[in-house]
Amino acid sequence: MLKRSKISKGFSSENQDLPLMTLREVVMFPKAIIPLLVGRDASIKAIETALNSYDKKIFLVTQKEPKIEKPDSKSVYTFGCIARILQMFRLPDGTIKVLFEGLQRAVIDPETVDFSVEVPIASAQVITEDDLSSPESEALVRAVHQALDEYGKINTRIAKETVLSILSLTSPGAIADAVMPHLKVDFQDKQSVLEQLDPFKRLQMAYAHLQGEIEVFSLEKKIKSRVKKQMEKNQRDYYLAEQLKAIHKEMGREHDPKAELDHLQEKIQEKNMPEHARDKALEELKKLRTMPPNAGEYSVLLNYIDWILSLPWNELKTTETDLPAAEKILDDDHYGLEKPKQRILEYLAVQSLVDKMRGPILCLVGPPGVGKTSLAKSVARATGREFIRLSLGGVRDEAEIRGHRRTYVGAMPGKIIQSLKRVKTNNPVFCLDEVDKMSTDFRGDPSSALLEVLDPEQNYAFNDHYLDLDYDLSNIFFITTANYLHTIPLPLQDRMEIIKLPGYLETEKNKIAKDYLCPKQFKFHGLDPDKVSFSEGAINEIIRKYTREAGVRNLEREIASICRKVAKRQVENAQDKDKKVLITKTSIGSYLGVPKIRHGEREDKPLVGVANGLAWTEVGGEILLVEVAIMPGSGKVEITGKLGEVMQESARAALSYLRSRSDVFGLRPEFYKEVDIHVHVPEGATPKDGPSAGVTLATSLISALLNLPVHNDLAMTGEITLRGRVLPIGGLREKLLAARRAQITKVLIPDGNEKDLEEVPDNVLKGMEIVSVKHMDDVLSEAILGTTPEELFCGKESCLPVSCKLMKDEFRQQAQ
Repeated sequence: MLKRSKISKGFSSENQDLPLMTLREVVMFPKAIIPLLVGRDASIKAIETALNSYDKKIFLVTQKEPKIEKPDSKSVYTFGCIARILQMFRLPDGTIKVLFEGLQRAVIDPETVDFSVEVPIASAQVITEDDLSSPESEALVRAVHQALDEYGKINTRIAKETVLSILSLTSPGAIADAVMPHLKVDFQDKQSVLEQLDPFKRLQMAYAHLQGEIEVFSLEKKIKSRVKKQMEKNQRDYYLAEQLKAIHKEMGREHDPKAELDHLQEKIQEKNMPEHARDKALEELKKLRTMPPNAGEYSVLLNYIDWILSLPWNELKTTETDLPAAEKILDDDHYGLEKPKQRILEYLAVQSLVDKMRGPILCLVGPPGVGKTSLAKSVARATGREFIRLSLGGVRDEAEIRGHRRTYVGAMPGKIIQSLKRVKTNNPVFCLDEVDKMSTDFRGDPSSALLEVLDPEQNYAFNDHYLDLDYDLSNIFFITTANYLHTIPLPLQDRMEIIKLPGYLETEKNKIAKDYLCPKQFKFHGLDPDKVSFSEGAINEIIRKYTREAGVRNLEREIASICRKVAKRQVENAQDKDKKVLITKTSIGSYLGVPKIRHGEREDKPLVGVANGLAWTEVGGEILLVEVAIMPGSGKVEITGKLGEVMQESARAALSYLRSRSDVFGLRPEFYKEVDIHVHVPEGATPKDGPSAGVTLATSLISALLNLPVHNDLAMTGEITLRGRVLPIGGLREKLLAARRAQITKVLIPDGNEKDLEEVPDNVLKGMEIVSVKHMDDVLSEAILGTTPEELFCGKESCLPVSCKLMKDEFRQQAQ
């Protein structure tokens, strides 16, 4: 026969003086975490003392008689548990809720505890034990594990995590201490287990109680099942139906829920929707009939069916295909914007030729204020469709697009489905505004959810999380708007037709102001258009000196500001009401004050080391002066003016080009070691970047080193290579407008940009000479005054000493 190994046990020499708190019908075990409601004053004071003076430790001991309000030494057990206070909450009724964690089994001598004081202090002697394994104890541990696993399955009140944590224990004593707090046994039985110092015997006792609980739960389950079967179905249905009638009568309801559901079924049968949606609605209605109206799930199902019935599944609005009428609407609403207008008219033309055409997906990209959103509204007018606008700026939750699943409380469909319910048609113009300003966080990526919405190959079966049904979005005319293209994910860009809207030119802004903005503001401010007017010079003055933008929003604000001042004067001086008011270029200052904007201007005369470049900005073009100074030094190169990395690289490329062709320019090969070169682009607080200033930087360097002035009425743009080739650039339209504003008469552009001149209005090119260049030699021959270094070096009084010093000997001899 197997014999159990001897289990050593004993009392520790460690004694702890702790506040004593008595428990009623509760036994605390080591390692157990138990919440208790404490209401007795003595217990509350013991807890407060433990928190303040005993490092949150307290001795918990169970009363022999729970009814005793004020226990003494004879009414408490000797065995208890040292515990730690984890949390404490004060409740409104004066009681406190405390979370205790059992630490160690301990014993006290109740005779030595003074229960007459406010807070009894007990000297608790800690009990230590060593679990020595044996085959018998291992067998018992396995039996307890199996029983506990079975108990966890039939008793749903005990968490799975708790069962798993107990199953991970292997020590008999620890398993017994962990199991007992979860069993519904008398506190006297639990106290007996607490007082058992032999771990093996303690686990045997716990195992016996666990088996008893399993039997009780099994019997309880059988009894409930037997009682449930005894209820006849017809009797149960009759009873519930009679109850419902009585309830509705008491609540004063005139309608019958059954009649409501019958009416709902008629609507489902009559609704023009796909069969899969109808089947789903009828399936949910069937579930609804089996539920009482006061059930929580009843309203959820009813709301779901209402959503299905309220959507315009197959309801399409008749669209207009009259091209001349549509073109007139677009032209009346917007000036310019030819590309998007032509694309929309092409769509209408194709629609008139085919029976079914999927809605296009356009992306209008351009700076703020150029009319992207208002153009989408005009498209709706021109095509005779309803218009929906959904702003995506700041949206970071995928559920905004695809909705929440019905398992969530308060779940709703996404904004796409909600918007379609609102317009009650399935072929509107849907404007997704600010698509470039969506963001991502832990709730998902809304831009990824848009992939399905904006993909013509997928959006015929868009699946909203709430509906969980395929919805056809292919008839919708989607238009998205964005300020920047680089912030839109590439997969999303791939699904859209990108149409770029450039900023308006001055001539276009002038036309928009005269034909659209001024009449609008006159009407808004109650002014007579026949008595108040703006001269063309006045509008140009506002555009140039009071606004800096690609669109016309600020221009409209400034016109509104003038209209307010005119209205104020008319109200203050009634006799001036009938006088005609003409706002001219000279009178603008009296209305708007000092000019806010200063544009770049050309120099009054040709200068050495100064060249006019052209720059593109989001709000239009600007003239860019590049200055170069040459000083005696040791070969240092300084580049200032808050230039970006690309522009600094262009400056270094220009200098390398100059050094590689020093023979051609008459400079000694090591000229750069004897001078310091400083390149500066004025307006140093404004960031500048891009490669298109390469030719301007090279021209300024050559002009400064050779002491040759550059034409002041000439501007240039183009990227330079180390071999002197001039590469194409972007933004030519805006750059030429800046040149005209600065009274430039000749502009050098890369040969590769000659094709882009077709997009530049004739009034911008009028009176301006455009010269195409392929190489830096072509640029220098047009830009620098003079022909050869021999003519302009050493024979001129204006020659810089440093330039003379850098000349090769043969040039100096030829000049002499």
